[in-house]
Amino acid sequence: MSGPRPHWLFGDQLGPHFLTAGLTPGEDGPDPDAPLVMIEARSVLRRRRFHRAKAHLVLSAMRHAADALGDRVRYVQADTYREGLARAVGRRRVTVYHPTSRAALGLVDALPQVTVLPPRGFLVPFADFRRWAGEPGGRRLLLEDFYHRVRRAEHLLLEPDGSPAGGRWNLDRDNREPPPKGAATLPIPPPFEPEEDGIDERVRADLERWERDGNVAFVGRDGPRRFAATRPEAERALARFVAHRLADFGRYEDAMLHADPWMAHSALSVPLNLGLLDPGECVRAAEAAYRAGQVPLNSAEGFVRQIAGWREYVWQLYWHLGEDYRDANHLGHHEPLPAWFRDLDADAVTARCLARVLAEVRDHGWVHHIPRLMVLGNWALQHGWDPRELTDWFHRCFVDGYDWVMTANVVGMSQFADGGLVTTKPYAAGGAYLHRMGDHCGPCRYHPTERLGDRACPFTTGYWAFVHRHHDLLAANHRTARAAAGLRRLTGLPEVLAAERARGQSPP
Repeated sequence: MSGPRPHWLFGDQLGPHFLTAGLTPGEDGPDPDAPLVMIEARSVLRRRRFHRAKAHLVLSAMRHAADALGDRVRYVQADTYREGLARAVGRRRVTVYHPTSRAALGLVDALPQVTVLPPRGFLVPFADFRRWAGEPGGRRLLLEDFYHRVRRAEHLLLEPDGSPAGGRWNLDRDNREPPPKGAATLPIPPPFEPEEDGIDERVRADLERWERDGNVAFVGRDGPRRFAATRPEAERALARFVAHRLADFGRYEDAMLHADPWMAHSALSVPLNLGLLDPGECVRAAEAAYRAGQVPLNSAEGFVRQIAGWREYVWQLYWHLGEDYRDANHLGHHEPLPAWFRDLDADAVTARCLARVLAEVRDHGWVHHIPRLMVLGNWALQHGWDPRELTDWFHRCFVDGYDWVMTANVVGMSQFADGGLVTTKPYAAGGAYLHRMGDHCGPCRYHPTERLGDRACPFTTGYWAFVHRHHDLLAANHRTARAAAGLRRLTGLPEVLAAERARGQSPP
């Protein structure tokens, strides 16, 4: 069969930057006229119990992309990728951009007919990261150093002399304000919300049929789709965030409100991780808004740091640190995830913050980064849950969760299971922090400052039990030595530990 070699698109490679030839001289890419192949493999949904909203989102995005591409694409529904590829192209050679998971890369590498092209959808080539990681000082793999490197390479938020805009690279200390007093929600327009169509209806009908037939099982609810699944929707979501929400993002980046799951966050990780947006267009839109005087520098820099800093960093670490990294367990945490948590049973939880966050995951498959880290991750850390199992839970239950996303986020940042490679301290905190940064505590039956009795906050008792369990490690870390020293002055410690043992795996 003659003609251009077909090009295979995975379900997270759906934007226009995955359809072009090489972006730089000498870079490989598919022929501009190459026929395209997309494969919807049912086996992916059988292997794990994914959130139903996530399954809906990915299938909706893939089918919408195929619909937009028209006759150029051969869309195959098959049991496995191998079967689908054979049906689509037979034994013809195909190209594919570097997949985003080790499992998918192993698959395409094992297929002799597939040529793997360099990855798209990220700012930093693998070779550049490897050079940086091998430099003197780079071997510690500090995010801040890497972030400066990316800013310089991409010329992001720089003055003409190459110094950072505003004189500082990182404005995180300006982005830690608690929510406005008395506010139930931030007084800003809501995020972009798409309208479902016939493709969404057919996806939902398929998911219901597959689950009814016993072929797959899901967790969570599949309400109306809340996130972009097409390129035009993603563009509108980005434009709305930059125009109406970015200005307030910085100062309230670490805050939580019970009635406002979105705050001023962009939720653009979803279309970014589907490949519908390119990170470069996102950070340059934020910079343009800052240059035009439409948003403050701390908001623009905080957003740029999330995408050009942290997102690039966890992507590179996923490949650089190797497969064994996911098994890191520096703290020796091996408790299994309890059923109420695995099943997103928010109604079983009394602690108001944890119940609310778990309900948002159940209903939408998404919460912003502070509930992920300081509510869900904090609870798991305090109670010694297995970090590998927790990583898999985040991967399956979040609509923006992929293996590359969650490995360093959970193993490294959230659970300190790598012993400080990604972050310099464990992110454990008691009820006082949650009270300061949110409004969950007011009507809660527990009190954030109490650690004994019926009203003792389970996050507060859990925090002190964690400090006791890992006292020596925390005492040796300058960032946590004060907490370890405070344990000596704590009254009622035996009762606190007894209460934690009694709670065990029960919902708080």
